[in-house]
Amino acid sequence: MRILGVLLGVVLLLTGCAGKAPTPEKFQFTAKTLEGAEFRGDKIVGQPAVLWFWTPWCPSCNAEAETVDGIAKRHDKVEFVGVAAEDKLDAMKKFVSDHRMTAFPHLADLDGAVWKRFGVTAQPTFAFVRKDGTFELLTGSPTEEQLDQRLSALVQ
Repeated sequence: MRILGVLLGVVLLLTGCAGKAPTPEKFQFTAKTLEGAEFRGDKIVGQPAVLWFWTPWCPSCNAEAETVDGIAKRHDKVEFVGVAAEDKLDAMKKFVSDHRMTAFPHLADLDGAVWKRFGVTAQPTFAFVRKDGTFELLTGSPTEEQLDQRLSALVQ
């Protein structure tokens, strides 16, 4: 009887009681997009993704915005999400409109909670998210070629 109990325990452990892997803690958040829609961080877990942390007044963010939008369009197997902070909602909306950024949603991180969750302290910063929810931060402005290389590596 004891062997049967041990075997049952092993089977449950291997198959998992919930049948689903837990969502990494960093992605357990909700935020509003610039348009006011709810965005759940856990929706990007299980697929390659990039979080682009930016501010409207950042010269580097302004310089790379259209490039990032174009790269997002080319890499359609990677989920992109912009995370704007350290400014007002109107300035964030103007930034997206001025740079004609249509390829991906942007979050209005007005209180900086998403930035803090990921340990972002400067802009621009990219979080390259692997399918398993692990990620690597890159602060600064990589070249278009460097971004292409990193995104290609994410989908392999």
